[in-house]
Amino acid sequence: MSGHSGRMTILPPESAPVSAPVPHQHRQVAESFGADAERYDRARPAYPDDLVGRIVAASPGPDVLDVGCGTGIEARQFRAAGCAVLGVEPDERMAEFARRTGVEVEVSTFEAWDPAGRSFDAVVSGQSWHWIDPVAGAAKAAMVLRPGGLLALFWHVYAPPAAVAEAFSAAYRRVLPDSPFVAGSQPPSGITDAYEVIMSNAADGLREAGGFDDPRRWRFEWERSYTRDEWLDLLPTQGGLTRVPAGERAEILADVGAAIDAMGGGFTMSYTTVALSTARMSTP
Repeated sequence: MSGHSGRMTILPPESAPVSAPVPHQHRQVAESFGADAERYDRARPAYPDDLVGRIVAASPGPDVLDVGCGTGIEARQFRAAGCAVLGVEPDERMAEFARRTGVEVEVSTFEAWDPAGRSFDAVVSGQSWHWIDPVAGAAKAAMVLRPGGLLALFWHVYAPPAAVAEAFSAAYRRVLPDSPFVAGSQPPSGITDAYEVIMSNAADGLREAGGFDDPRRWRFEWERSYTRDEWLDLLPTQGGLTRVPAGERAEILADVGAAIDAMGGGFTMSYTTVALSTARMSTP
């Protein structure tokens, strides 16, 4: 699948410090993405149509709860597929942007969110479940899903070409040598392993919370071509740069841009969108 905008994963997933085994405890990073909600929405990826279609087909009905909906990227895709979508998002800036695009959003962390007696046919979460306590999140999902309802958690996995990754890493270490993210700014060699850990943690949380069938895994492969400007538009939306001062960020982006120029001004990257899906048991 092509035509998607992409998302940076040079740093660990969503750029949690590599020393942090529990990203959901680093909420200040999770809630830094709203600093430029318009850019986030413009540059972050949509999801493969095949993924959305498979979730819709597996859901027993059209009522979808989108956990950590951000600016509404996947919520709009599910709406376009005929679903009624409610988003839950902890960042008011992101939620407000999503509302302007027609998505209904309630501002809260998922763990603290009050469903007020409402129930749903599917709970989905794109690029955000690792910011949620895996056991408390699974228990809340089980509580709000109707019997047989679907829980689908999904992430994009990818790494840019070595020259681009190395330019970013070198610039990051030079400009921000004391940053807690420097250790994670090495060229990616274990991106797939990092997401394996995230998916395993999510699956363990589901089993501990109870109420779900054994989770299944889905994979969707696609490609996206980037110009220099498109890649530099994307980079500031990831956690390692969202809280970096503008001057230092510009230095890092200039070095990455020079590396892309040296490659001819652009590149094509392969993506894998991975998903973990499970159904709520009809009887606890």
